[in-house]
Amino acid sequence: MKKNNSFSNSSIKFFSGSATQELAEKIAAAYGTKLGSVTCTRFSDGELSVSYNESVRGANVFLIQSTIPPSDNLMELLLMIDAAKRASVAYVTVVIPYYGYARQDRKDKPRVAIAAKLVADMLNAAGADRVMTCDLHAGQIQGFFDFPVDHLDGSTVFVPYLRSLNLDKLLIASPDVGGVGRARQFAKILEVDLVLCDKHRKRANEIASMQLIGNVEGYDVVLIDDMIDTGGTMCKAAQIILDKGANSVRAVVTHPVLSGKAYENIENSVLQELIVTDSIPLKHQSDKIRVVTVSDFFARAIRNVHTYESISSLFIS
Repeated sequence: MKKNNSFSNSSIKFFSGSATQELAEKIAAAYGTKLGSVTCTRFSDGELSVSYNESVRGANVFLIQSTIPPSDNLMELLLMIDAAKRASVAYVTVVIPYYGYARQDRKDKPRVAIAAKLVADMLNAAGADRVMTCDLHAGQIQGFFDFPVDHLDGSTVFVPYLRSLNLDKLLIASPDVGGVGRARQFAKILEVDLVLCDKHRKRANEIASMQLIGNVEGYDVVLIDDMIDTGGTMCKAAQIILDKGANSVRAVVTHPVLSGKAYENIENSVLQELIVTDSIPLKHQSDKIRVVTVSDFFARAIRNVHTYESISSLFIS
């Protein structure tokens, strides 16, 4: 983003879609303001219509919405962007705590869509000037955008909690090969070792086999991942780790997608606790699930964007 006085001097306004209203209210409160008024209505056939109930002319607008299912949440966000641009805002920053469709980030077999790129193109076409998100499924998705992307690191909110547990023999684990980079970062920050679970899938959400690489005997193990869907991989990895002699197994996951039998799987698993953020609202409460808010983190990042200060300075290294 090119620095200009009109951006830094313009008023800030926060608006929220319907998918993550509670988180948006927390982010606005942490920043020291309130959400602006926007109305989303439906025609009788379900078609969405968005309108702002206050002037946004010349404002620096932050639109907060996780693009979780159903796809209406994505469509609502696109309409919010378009309505803002047509109302002559100065700048539109789209805050997407959870970037949906991120798992489809490449052609892993013939004749499939790259949905993560398609969503990026739609945000660009709608008129977004900037995107702020957290723990993308794959870091290279940042390259799908033709405008600035602020990619926040979830370890900033998780590491203080893990340190507060005061575990004597902490060990970090990745539930699959794809998440090794993320898990290694946690291990580096916490100055502990890393182990790996190697899995093979028959098809999506169905694991054919899994094996553990590394020694976990006598350790308190923390599994690290960016999202948890049905919970099959995480619960199976936890069971294998405990069977190999670990003292306890926890999981740290940024985005609690939690579909299908996920809540049942977690409740029946050997996981001592599942630590997640509020990037996606929980469908059910569970004694095993602990939510760590990212509201303060996003508020600080938004403030730094507005004042042209470093975003990476907010991260733990």
